[in-house]
Amino acid sequence: MSIDKRRCAVLLAAGVLLPLPVLIGCSSDDDDAPPSPAARDIAPASRMQTAPGGTLRWALDARPATFNAFQTSADAGTERVAGAVLPALHTLDARGRPQLNRDYLESAEVVSREPKQVVVYKLNPKAVWSDGRPLGAEDFSAQWKALRGTENAYWTARNAGYDRIARIQPGEKDHEVKVTFAKPYTDWRSLFTPLYPKSVMSNPAVFNAGAGKGLAVSSGPFTVREVKDTSVTLVRNPRWWGDRARLNRLVFEAVPARKRAAALIDGTLDMAEVDRSTARRIQAATPAGKGAAGAKLHPSGKAGAPKLETHAQDAADATRDRAEAEKAPGTRRSETVALRRYTLRKALDPAYTQLAINGTKGPLADERVRRAVARAIDRDALATSVLKPFGLPTEPLGNHLLMSEQKGYKDHSGALGGTDAQAAQSLLADAGWHSSGSSARQKSVDGKTDDRGREPSPATGGAKADKSAGPAPAAGDAGRSGRSRPAVVRKKGRPLVLRFVVPSDSGAGSLPAVGERIGRMLEGIGVRTEITKVKSDAFFKDHIATGKYDLALYSWPASAYPATDGRPIYAKPQPAADGSLVVEQNYTRVGTDQIDQLFDQALSELDGGASRALVGRADARIWAAAGSIPLFQPPQLVAVRKTVGNAGAFGFATPRYQDIGFRK
Repeated sequence: MSIDKRRCAVLLAAGVLLPLPVLIGCSSDDDDAPPSPAARDIAPASRMQTAPGGTLRWALDARPATFNAFQTSADAGTERVAGAVLPALHTLDARGRPQLNRDYLESAEVVSREPKQVVVYKLNPKAVWSDGRPLGAEDFSAQWKALRGTENAYWTARNAGYDRIARIQPGEKDHEVKVTFAKPYTDWRSLFTPLYPKSVMSNPAVFNAGAGKGLAVSSGPFTVREVKDTSVTLVRNPRWWGDRARLNRLVFEAVPARKRAAALIDGTLDMAEVDRSTARRIQAATPAGKGAAGAKLHPSGKAGAPKLETHAQDAADATRDRAEAEKAPGTRRSETVALRRYTLRKALDPAYTQLAINGTKGPLADERVRRAVARAIDRDALATSVLKPFGLPTEPLGNHLLMSEQKGYKDHSGALGGTDAQAAQSLLADAGWHSSGSSARQKSVDGKTDDRGREPSPATGGAKADKSAGPAPAAGDAGRSGRSRPAVVRKKGRPLVLRFVVPSDSGAGSLPAVGERIGRMLEGIGVRTEITKVKSDAFFKDHIATGKYDLALYSWPASAYPATDGRPIYAKPQPAADGSLVVEQNYTRVGTDQIDQLFDQALSELDGGASRALVGRADARIWAAAGSIPLFQPPQLVAVRKTVGNAGAFGFATPRYQDIGFRK
């Protein structure tokens, strides 16, 4: 699945090369180290422990608009269906490492580096399309020609990697495909996954139609049986040569996030990613009475210890739950019993939530101001508030390009510096932003946040919240309610006020509450924020893509191929002929020539260790430029019927669809 498609689904991301300090931090270089429990949570079961047959109903946000993973309208649903019905030459393990998929390949290796990089794929002789035709070079060639970017008739979303291929031809032996590259390409394993049949890729009209009614020809453990307005039904592929799928049917149901709790209670779903509130209710319904943080839970679902209410959103959720229970205690009890059919599977999502700092114009065009904002943020506190309630590791993320479980991960945040309010204020002063005087203090009198950090109710209609003085400080942030706080810094009489946009419906990451906490932290150095909560359908289109923000919170999906997928996010924007700025996916508009050069070198370096080292150097410079501040990997929270095995919070790992089933 192309990473570009997932980016749109998840968005609900200075030109001076600075001397960098010694970079220290945790590393995941050990190839043999097992993944941590937070990397994946899927209730593993052997095939003998699951019964053949049955139908699994799996919730998606919407029915896929296309089944062509290389189109702009592709989404997470497209990825799920493609994973079950199409060839994936390389899959990912729990640490995000590409693995040879032996259902389709006997081998795949670089056989020559000079004068050209040559990769030979040896296909599994048993691998066939559902029409009986063997997979072959003609399928590879058709996909390359459609995606290489030279044919305007194809409405493609990306051509990364395919544009580096010079030619594709049959190999010297049967079932071999020989791919010759015009330029070296380190991430060659990312190509041809998923692989489409030549009947889809060789015809622009068929390609552009997106197989909207299904895929007539497929090659996986499942095939598409039926496509309805709100569901896609897959059934076993009778021509599948690998391990037979345990399920008879796999049904992807379009169930919006706001309706999933009701669907789970009604028993019409077997598996669904859920928001924080629903996850808490499932935890509370567990007969053992234990929540993820280890605190006792009352039968009604309320926390019996304050540790589960350290986050403002948690407190709001608990208050709402109590009110509902008082109104209809019988109904509440029946819902609790219904939710006991499920267990909460949780892992660190293969994505990262960042504070995006728009460096295009205004005060944040000055790198010193961006760095001041970044150094005022207590990333440890933010990560703890989001992850601790679910028993997940609370370390903040220290890398833009690799997640904590991935090989080569290192914390490069030292290139920017840690949380330090005094240093942040010095940076502001150096940039000409000064407080009106040490005696000029404001008192928190708005009463919107108390000492326990409870979140105020959202402003109606997504209106800007707290325009005059910003949110009041809470425990653990810049100050406490009722205490003095620094006056807003000014430059030539103008106060430093930043437009801060956050998605109002952000699911498990609870971004509105995170935004409120960041606003209070910035208030501690005299920076005021005007927070606007925006619905997800308008958040990206109307604010992020257009640059109409100073600060923003959103998440990018992580990638197993950071040299390829990281470059467009952090590439230096370039002026277009009409005077506009071509930003690719770098919506902070902050980049440097040095970062671009490091990505280019990493892309062409065939030695994996050397390529990762170049990616690491690029990450350190991205930190130093202070356009994007990674905060944490959000929680991946999945409700799964207790009888289901080999499914749940997959993390980075590619689902093995043929092994998913119901326990005997």
